[in-house]
Amino acid sequence: PTITGFLHLGGLRTALYNYIFAKKHQGTFILRVEDTDQNRVVPGAAEGIEDMLDWAGIPPDESPGRGGPAGPYVQSQRLELYGRAGAALLASGAAYRCFCSPQRLQLLRRDALRRQQTPRYDNRCRHLTASEVAQKLSQGLDCVIRFRLERGVQPFQDLVYGWNKHEVAEVEGDPVILKGDGFPTYHLANVVDDHHMGITHVLRGTEWLASTSKHLLLYKALGWEPPQFGHLPLLLNKDGGKLSKRQGDIFLERFARDGFLPEALLDIVTNCGSGFAEKQMGRTLEELISQFEVGRITTHSALLDLEALPEFNRIHLTRHIENQGLRQKLVRELQGLVELVYGDQQVDPDVLEKEFVERVLLLRKGHISLLKDLVSSDYSYLWVRPSVSRQQLQTISAEVDKIGKLVLGLLTRPAAALTVEELNRDLRGVQKQTRETKYSSMMQLLRLALSGRPHGPSVAEMMVTLGAEEVCGRIHRALSS
Repeated sequence: PTITGFLHLGGLRTALYNYIFAKKHQGTFILRVEDTDQNRVVPGAAEGIEDMLDWAGIPPDESPGRGGPAGPYVQSQRLELYGRAGAALLASGAAYRCFCSPQRLQLLRRDALRRQQTPRYDNRCRHLTASEVAQKLSQGLDCVIRFRLERGVQPFQDLVYGWNKHEVAEVEGDPVILKGDGFPTYHLANVVDDHHMGITHVLRGTEWLASTSKHLLLYKALGWEPPQFGHLPLLLNKDGGKLSKRQGDIFLERFARDGFLPEALLDIVTNCGSGFAEKQMGRTLEELISQFEVGRITTHSALLDLEALPEFNRIHLTRHIENQGLRQKLVRELQGLVELVYGDQQVDPDVLEKEFVERVLLLRKGHISLLKDLVSSDYSYLWVRPSVSRQQLQTISAEVDKIGKLVLGLLTRPAAALTVEELNRDLRGVQKQTRETKYSSMMQLLRLALSGRPHGPSVAEMMVTLGAEEVCGRIHRALSS
C-alpha cells in the first residue's frame, strides 16, 4: 500500500486475500510500503497500517516493523536498487532521458483535454541523439527517465481475469520510471522490488490490470521472470458507488473504535466478494483460508452492504461469548465500559464482579450486536440501582404489597432453578392470585421497580440477570420508600 492515508476496507480486503492465499499455499505474506511520492506521505500512516493488520488478525510475516530477509520494506530505503535498474535500462536503450519541463507537459495535457482526448506524453525526447542528451546534461538541465514502450505486447494469464493484454504503446506515452529526485514511480519500483524480494504472486486491485502489460515489458527489458498476477474486482457500496473516504467511515480505526470485531470485518468483505464455493456468514479466518480458491474470484465488482455489519458482528460476538478464553477478555472490556459510562453511579462494586458480568454476557448472547450495547440506556438497570417510590408503583396497581410479597416468595428457591422459562410461568401464576391487576400492568410495575424504566428486556430476564439477592433488595427498597 501507499502511505498517503490509513487502512480502509478496500485495503483490508486486498491484504486479506493476499494473506489467505499465502497461508493456504504455505507461503509468506509480505507488507511492503510504497512511499515514493514523498509529498503525499502521511506521518504515522505506515505504522498505522501495520497496527491495523495486527488488530485484524492478519499480521504480515515480513514488514517494516518486523523486518525480514528481503528488507528493507520501505521503498524510499531502496533507492540504490531503482537507480541501478534505471541505469541498466538506459544502457540497453530500453529507457531514455526526458528533459521536458513541467510547463510543456501541462500544455500537452491542456491541449489534449481541449480536444477531448486522453492526455499522453508525445514521446518527444525519445528521439534525442546521444550528443543532444550529453549537451543538455552539460547544461545542468533537469531530467527524468522514461521507459520506451513497444508495440506487440505478449498476452498474460491473470489469476482472476484470465488471458489479457493491453497495447499500452497505442494509448499511452512513454511513462516516467525515475523522477528527477532519484525516486522511482510505482511502475519501476514494484517491478524491481518484486524481483529482488523473490515475490511469486501479487494480488492487487483491478485498477492495475491495464498497467500489467507495461510492467511485463519492464520485466522483459530487465531480463527478469515476472510473478503471477491476480487482479481483484472493485469493492463498491451496495448502490454501486465508490466507498467514500471523506467521511472517515470506511477506515479500520473507526470500526475498532466503535467496537466491531475484526472477524466481522474479514467475514463481510469476503462474503460480499468471491473466491469461495458459496456465500456463508460467520466464517472464521481458519475457514476462510481452507475454503478459499483464487480461481473462484469473479470479475464483477463486490458490493459491500455495511448495514449488514451489525449482524455479522452479532454472529462473531456470540462465538466469542461461547468461547471461555475469549469470554474472559470480553468480561474485562465490559467492566471497563461500565466504569467509563456509569462511573460513580454504579450499584456498588458487586456489579463489576466477574461472575455477574459473565452472567450478563451469557444471557444476552445472540441478542446484542456490539459489546457497548450492554451499557446503553436499555441496560442501565444492570449497573445502576433505580430510584423508584412506592407511590409511583401504586399508580400502576393498588396491589403493590401483595404482588411484591408473592414475587419475593418465588425467589426463595435455589439460584440454580432461577430460569427465564420458570419465572415466566410463575409470574403468570402470581398474576392469577391478584384481584384486579392485569398481567401487563404487573409486568409494568415489576419492570419499574427493577429498572426504573418503562422499556427493556423481559421482567423474567431482568430477574435472572440481576440474581435473586439483588432483585429482592430492589423490591424491598421500592416498597419501603
